[in-house]
Amino acid sequence: MSPTLDIGGVVIIGGGGHAKVVIESLRAAGKTAAVIVDADPTPREVLGVPVVGDDLKLPALREQGFSELFVAIGSNRLRQKLGGKARELGFTLVNAIHPSAVISPSARIGEGVAVMAGVAINADSRIGDLAIVNTGAVVDHDCDLGAACHLGPASALAGGVTVGERAFLGVGARVIPGVTIGADTVVGAGGVVVRDLPDAVLAIGVPVKIKGDRP
Repeated sequence: MSPTLDIGGVVIIGGGGHAKVVIESLRAAGKTAAVIVDADPTPREVLGVPVVGDDLKLPALREQGFSELFVAIGSNRLRQKLGGKARELGFTLVNAIHPSAVISPSARIGEGVAVMAGVAINADSRIGDLAIVNTGAVVDHDCDLGAACHLGPASALAGGVTVGERAFLGVGARVIPGVTIGADTVVGAGGVVVRDLPDAVLAIGVPVKIKGDRP
């Protein structure tokens, strides 16, 4: 490992497109992305950040003195698994919150959360650990987002919506007030949710209809 690496910087898990957005959000917030570990350990750079191996490299990085980590993986289940592994190794999960996001002072944000540019999170909402609130998404008052869920770009939750763990809302999805979306459920792009959805289903359309179970 190069001695010039900044052990005060953040270790990034994942070297794909999502990682690029996370790296720029961290930089905009004044943090340094130091190194990347990725399933493809081929030595390279992502926005100037070196890939130093796969996740088997994490124990050595922790021993070297790195303490902060962000999981920049799009897969909700894998992100949650790797976040747990990183915590077991003693890493602290940091947040990547773009400074252009508007977050209510009464909102509660977990650990390892990505809040991208242009997001609005309103009063008394809760964002669970390792969640992604993607570019331009809106979370209105009193919403509850479960761990490792993902709100796609330009999606919008009205007040009092509950989103289960690892659920995914596609680009531009909309949810009316008070609705609950079950864990591991996927709402397709542009879908409008007007009633509760159970766990682990695929729902698409306007309004959404359940098209089957998720594997």
